Parts: sequence; structure tokens; C-alpha cells
Amino acid sequence: MTDTEIEITADLVRDLLQEQHPDLAGLAIREVAGGWGNQMWRLGDELAVRMQRMDPTPELQLKERRWLPVLAPRLPLPVPTPVRFGEPSERFPKHWTVMTWVPGEPLDHGSISRGAHAADTLAGFLRALHVEAPAEAPIATDRGAHPRSCTDGFENFFQAVALDDIAADVRAVWDDAVAAQAWEGPPVWVHGDLHPANVVVSDGTLSGIVDFGAMFAGDPAWDLAAAWVLLPAGTASRFFDMYAHADEAAIRRARGLAAMKSLFLMLMGQNGDRGLPGGKPNWGPVGRAALDRVLKGV
Repeated sequence: MTDTEIEITADLVRDLLQEQHPDLAGLAIREVAGGWGNQMWRLGDELAVRMQRMDPTPELQLKERRWLPVLAPRLPLPVPTPVRFGEPSERFPKHWTVMTWVPGEPLDHGSISRGAHAADTLAGFLRALHVEAPAEAPIATDRGAHPRSCTDGFENFFQAVALDDIAADVRAVWDDAVAAQAWEGPPVWVHGDLHPANVVVSDGTLSGIVDFGAMFAGDPAWDLAAAWVLLPAGTASRFFDMYAHADEAAIRRARGLAAMKSLFLMLMGQNGDRGLPGGKPNWGPVGRAALDRVLKGV
């Protein structure tokens, strides 16, 4: 068994806590379903342990450790905030972090029934997040660029997912995003990976945002795509009205990126149906519904 295949169990989590943070070792430990690059375990009622699993480097966890304490105090929704650091050891040669638990149900297993409230909530969250980032903020290597620089990724998803009668419409949305003017403002903080498994809902609306491992400084359109990827049909226009800082070019880029993200969700659903590692069967219908919203426009 290689170190990328270490079985992470409740006993292992408790042993690591006993070694490095013994005052937390007596709390109840419960596995959280899902996760691929990292695995989550509930720790008592208010904490969670984020264990590096398939991620080949600790970069994403270290990024969260560095920047979430800076961002969290000014964000209007709960986000996981690191409270203790777990370092690699002989028992577990990877990083792990104790973070605050964000209560709620992941959207890929839940739903939004209060669409207007969720649109307002997401807009308020992104307004607060999308402020100019400091010079030392992380820059993305796999996302964050103008859609024209992401053509290979789009094509891979586009060819892998059977779109049939809507293929031409999806390509038209993407081509329009590629043709849109680039972001000309300063790099702002961007979550970078807003999809239904990375937000939580309660009482029919958004109640928290999780997994900031992809965060970077760059074009806010990567987050604005969430208007279609996360929100119910018919609420994107309200979202952009409340956000109030997106010009026509940003909305065009965001819509194209939303199409690409929807295709990714659909592909992950296909992989899940085929039993492939990392596949998520329930993401297929979620991605198709998001793509339908994209095609309907703002």
C-alpha cells in the first residue's frame, strides 16, 4: 500500500490527535461522506479534521491555513477556519488540519427552495470576497485564466459528455465567453471552485461555503459562474443585480465558465455511473440541470 493509499480510519485520526493535539483526542470522531483530494472527519460538534488523501502535495491545505484566517472575519457566511495544524509523522506522512465545522447539508445532496434569498446571499458573499488581493496572494495554475486559455479543458469535457441536440447551443455560449473582453481590474480574491459539493444549505438557502483549497487572486468571473451552477432557475438575473459589480463582459465569461463547470459535473456523474475512481453518480443530474440554466441565459 503506497502512502497515497493509506487507509484513513477513526482510529488513525484519534491516534494523530493523541500525538499532536491530545486535548482534542477525547472528542467524538465521525467520518464525513465524500471528499477525494482530502477526507473529512467530524470532531465533536464544532470541529472537523481535514486529512490529505489523494492530493499529491499539501499545497491546498497550506493555502487554507495561511489565508482563511485572513478572509473569514469579513465574510458574511460561515467558512471552515483552521484552528490546529497536524504535521506529517511516521504514523501519517501527510498534512492534516483541524478546522471549524460548517453546519448544513452539501448542496449536491440537498436543495435550494428559497431561490431569491439564496441569490441575495451568494451575491453578498461574493461582494465581500471579491476585493483586491495582496501581492503575495496565490495565483492559480489550473484555473483563473480567461476562457480563451481554457479551450482544451472545455473541449475535453465537451467531447466526453453526450450533449446531442444542445451541443451547438453549448458551444455558442462558450464561443461567446471566449470572445468577451478580459478582466481589466486588479486581481481579486476568488474561491475558484464553487460547485454543489462545496457549498452547504439549510432552511432552503445557502448557509456556508467550504473547500477553499483552489482559492486564488484573479478574475471574479470564475466565481460568478455560480449564478447558474448553484442557484435555481430564474434567479441569475437577481444575483447579478445584487452583486452589482459585473459588467457585460464578466457575465459573458462567467456564463461560458458555468457551461464548462456543468460539463465537468456531468462527466463526474458519468464516471460515477461507470464505477470509476472519484466519480459521483449524483453529480450527473446536477450538472445537466445547471447546463439547462446556462442555456436559458441570465
